[in-house]
Amino acid sequence: MTQPLRSRRHAIGRTRAEKADPAESAGGGRAAVRRAAKKPDRRRALKIVGLLLGFVLILGVGTAGYAYWRLNSNIRSDDLSANGKDGAGHEKIDAFGRSPINILVIGSDARDSAADCKLGGACGTAGGARADVEMIVHISADRSNATVMSIPRDLRTDWSGCHDPGHPSMPARTRAQINSALNGGPGCSVVAVHQLTGIPIDHFMMIDFAGVVAMSNAVGGTRVCVSKNVYDPYSHLKLKEGSHTLKGDAALEFVRTRHGFGDSSDSRGRTDAQHIFLNALLNQMKSRGTLSSPSKMWGMANAATKALTVDNGLDSADKLIGLALDLDKVPAGRITWATMQTQDVDLPGGGSETLIGPGAKELFKTIADDESLTASTRKKGSPSANADPISAASVAVHVENGTGVYHRGVAIAQALIDQGFSKETDSGNGTFSTATSLTYPAGRKAQAQAVAKALGLPSRAVEQGTGSRIVLLIGTDWTTGETFPGGEPTPAQVDTQVALNGSHQQTGDTEKCATVSPYDDVIGLDANGMPTSEDHPPSSTSPTEAYALARNVKDSAP
Repeated sequence: MTQPLRSRRHAIGRTRAEKADPAESAGGGRAAVRRAAKKPDRRRALKIVGLLLGFVLILGVGTAGYAYWRLNSNIRSDDLSANGKDGAGHEKIDAFGRSPINILVIGSDARDSAADCKLGGACGTAGGARADVEMIVHISADRSNATVMSIPRDLRTDWSGCHDPGHPSMPARTRAQINSALNGGPGCSVVAVHQLTGIPIDHFMMIDFAGVVAMSNAVGGTRVCVSKNVYDPYSHLKLKEGSHTLKGDAALEFVRTRHGFGDSSDSRGRTDAQHIFLNALLNQMKSRGTLSSPSKMWGMANAATKALTVDNGLDSADKLIGLALDLDKVPAGRITWATMQTQDVDLPGGGSETLIGPGAKELFKTIADDESLTASTRKKGSPSANADPISAASVAVHVENGTGVYHRGVAIAQALIDQGFSKETDSGNGTFSTATSLTYPAGRKAQAQAVAKALGLPSRAVEQGTGSRIVLLIGTDWTTGETFPGGEPTPAQVDTQVALNGSHQQTGDTEKCATVSPYDDVIGLDANGMPTSEDHPPSSTSPTEAYALARNVKDSAP
């Protein structure tokens, strides 16, 4: 049998996933912004009227007002941050006054109801609430693209703790599993994720085990496929090779399985399966018009409002439905699913820890800076439609100090490196100058312009030179600060290849099967196809071999 390439945890996984239906009003070009500015009340009124008419058609009798009241009464809400008003960060507004939206989607394994205990198992030893699923759903300011980034539940990191009145107090944590922040409430998970990533969090949505089952039933099931026969007795998922429609318990089993797919870990196997499931669900709703049809959305809205706990900024049905309608405007091919990069570090006494990996900070930066991770949406024929993006990491700058101010060149060189420019950027003394200039060799104008934008330099300061390097000469017109006086800096473009390397990304228009794990991470089974006692564990087996052994266990779906 195949042996795992690294040490593996055999604790029963406790994960489920949930719908992420985010976004706000549509953006676009200047004309779209002007139109939206002129008639916001009319558009909103039409949307609400459409929703209410849909409710009337569904109910048949009664009033749409009752339906709206019913949805609102389902919703549970809490504070966005458990660590003050600044605990979740603040968004950057773009040049058109638009703001991106970042929603933290949390899957809670609190098991605080009989239904959750039955679905999740181990209720008496669960040890409090944990965030078995954490995904940041990013919707761009112009609503043209989206990124969904998973944070593995076993990741260890630091955060400041949570101390707001009315929430469980949590001291500062060092190298603790990030999923444990949920013991301080969803607002504490928001604090921990914001401090890890630097990404502002505008909203959260939290769902429990029973909610996943209810919402999967509401959409009539989701079609997914698996590459081989698979049985994971920990999540109870058992499927034959091929395609299946999953709903109810089967849907929960699929998104919770840890030993069934990929490398049998939270960092790959579990999050990959969740992305496949949620992407298929979203495409299914888009193809059926669920997100754009008020009548079709009723079942989803009713199930969602019962299943979700949200922040106080999403505490009404029209806000939640508005997010879903705006998400429908993002083309599937412009949605990127990714898992933040991690690395397993061996411990001196045995075992390992999951820590942040190379590339993760670049991925965080693309989201925080509202940069798309999919292809350009510029129209063909525009000046930069076919231009290759500039990777800041490939641009080295020689900074010369012409001000007479001690270490001025060193400070600006470091500022460029901090913005993601090449670590080969250096500094030295230059000739005294009253004006700052940026010169570049032939063929490197685009790279020089990227440097100028990052520092807020005016176009008049940039010109072609005769040397072989990009040279920034700092004059006496810029003796303090990291931004040229009066300039408007633009964050340097992150290298998307670095940001996505190792993130197991896929775009929303890609259909793929869940790859069944080849590793022997399923503990031996008894005659009923259930795991034998871990007090005397036999040799382990792979999920495919476990399927063959579990003859007496019914498949999760036909």
